[in-house]
Amino acid sequence: MKIVVIGGTGLIGSKTVAKLGEHGHEAVAASPNTGVNTITGEGLAEVMTGAQVVIDVSNSPSFEDKAVLKFFETSTRNLLAAETEAGVGHHVAVSIVGTERMPENGYFRAKIAQEQLIEKSGIPFSLVHATQFFEFVRGIADTSTDDATVRIAPVLFQPMAGDDVAQAVCRVSVGSPLNGRTEIAGPEQFRMDEFFRDALAGWGDPRQVVTDVHARYFGSELSERSLVPGDGATLGKIRYRDWAAQNAAGK
Repeated sequence: MKIVVIGGTGLIGSKTVAKLGEHGHEAVAASPNTGVNTITGEGLAEVMTGAQVVIDVSNSPSFEDKAVLKFFETSTRNLLAAETEAGVGHHVAVSIVGTERMPENGYFRAKIAQEQLIEKSGIPFSLVHATQFFEFVRGIADTSTDDATVRIAPVLFQPMAGDDVAQAVCRVSVGSPLNGRTEIAGPEQFRMDEFFRDALAGWGDPRQVVTDVHARYFGSELSERSLVPGDGATLGKIRYRDWAAQNAAGK
């Protein structure tokens, strides 16, 4: 199949393109770097020619509330219009576990808006809700830092490797459209504060992790299950300790 991957030069997109290619599909990486811009519409009609599936793993260059909402609404509308014109039969989008549980989070509101456009488009679709990526763990620690203190809530946390995300996205994309959502997560659940305490120790990071039930996650207070999937989620195979050891060895 010809499968267009929007955001195909990014972290998850590049892994997805590679995995699809390994299985014999014509995977096309579409991003501004390759001449495809979902905001301006540049290159969209051309890249859609002959495509059976479109995977959207693109991300906003700005996380400011209004900017991220404008990005996802504009990008998704342009993308869906081009897919309709080209007769694309399956739209796959990656979103986040727990978006509906944190409406005060501007990024999550933007992802919900994106999903609503997809659901109303008339194009068969699949929504893949993923937990946080191992690759973003340091960023989460940094945004949770106040001076030399990292404030983390003692809630459940189930991150996953980018390779497992890409594997799941590939599997969904070559199957029948779900016309709904599926959840994916890492193979292990942790207490978030304990996870970051161990992670920082593993990095040799001197910052102190403080358990704080009111600690905010990108502006949101968390409940016990805000960040983890429900029953029936597809779990990845890569454990954090193995991923961390492999990435440390590769540096």
